[in-house]
Amino acid sequence: MKQSFILFSTFFIFLVSTTNAQKYNEGSSYTSAIGIKFLDGAGISFKHFINDNAAIEGIGFFGGGGARITGLYEIHFDIESVDGLKWYVGPGAHVGFYKNIGVVGNSSFIGVDGVLGLDYKVKNAPLNLSLDWQPTFEFGLNRGFIGSWGGFGVRYTF
Repeated sequence: MKQSFILFSTFFIFLVSTTNAQKYNEGSSYTSAIGIKFLDGAGISFKHFINDNAAIEGIGFFGGGGARITGLYEIHFDIESVDGLKWYVGPGAHVGFYKNIGVVGNSSFIGVDGVLGLDYKVKNAPLNLSLDWQPTFEFGLNRGFIGSWGGFGVRYTF
């Protein structure tokens, strides 16, 4: 578990150091962000806009006797009445590993995800907040639809 955490932390640091980003984002938009996503525990979240309205997000959750790595493609739409606020929707996928969960024992699985959420970039501060719902269907022993994924994200923007 520690090796997985170190590996993914190193991966995110590598992405941050190689991204061509602004030194300090003073507006109400951003190119990339890294931070923490809270759900049932916490995970590392890295989000990068590939154009004005589309972003990719990688999330690594560790805890509860396992780990889950998720990739999402998010299409963003402005909410005109609030500067810096967008809503987003999109597909994704994940892979997970658990150790000794109930009757199942050691288990690994893959799944498909959807995401629906709000994304707010704080104006004149390098801070992004997000709140989303991430319904999931997992393939594996005693798996299926899970409607309780999602979370609250706090990220540093650049």
